[in-house]
Amino acid sequence: MIDVKETLKSAEERMEMAALYLEDELNRIRAGRANVAILDGVKVESYGSKVPLNQVATVTVPDARTISIKPWDRKQIRDIEKAIMDSDVGITPENNGEVIRLGIPQPTEERRRELVKQCNKIAEKTKVEVRNVRGDIKEKLKKAIKDGLSEDNEKDAELELQKIHDKYMKKVDDLMAAKNKEIMTV
Repeated sequence: MIDVKETLKSAEERMEMAALYLEDELNRIRAGRANVAILDGVKVESYGSKVPLNQVATVTVPDARTISIKPWDRKQIRDIEKAIMDSDVGITPENNGEVIRLGIPQPTEERRRELVKQCNKIAEKTKVEVRNVRGDIKEKLKKAIKDGLSEDNEKDAELELQKIHDKYMKKVDDLMAAKNKEIMTV
């Protein structure tokens, strides 16, 4: 017989992971403001291996439209520039021999709408994942009735599962509303 509390806890953990994934992905989307998270996917060739940018340089945001990258080893400035150019960041780096600067351009109205669509696709994937988790757990609960779980316990567990599901759907909607507002704010 299954442990209902443990099953619901695992469902909540899976839904939480989906929400964290969404939050992570939304942070990487450039909304016209400087954010070091847009460089999270950049890998730099360093002494024969690819490492994240933040392991070979200090990445800071001196103002709302600039990201500053100061390599720990000056010899790596070219490698860092190349890594940024090869990544999907879409910004051309400028360097003065010591510091690399990325100027974040103000996105056009059309670009903002594209970004909102991109965010909505990611959010929809997250919602599908949350629904899939709910479906999986519902199925487990239905099978548990055959293994001796009472129907009352199963109904209570389903109600609790629905509450958890609704909580994470609201969280996804809130994250999307905040990101859409950030993107559309000029």
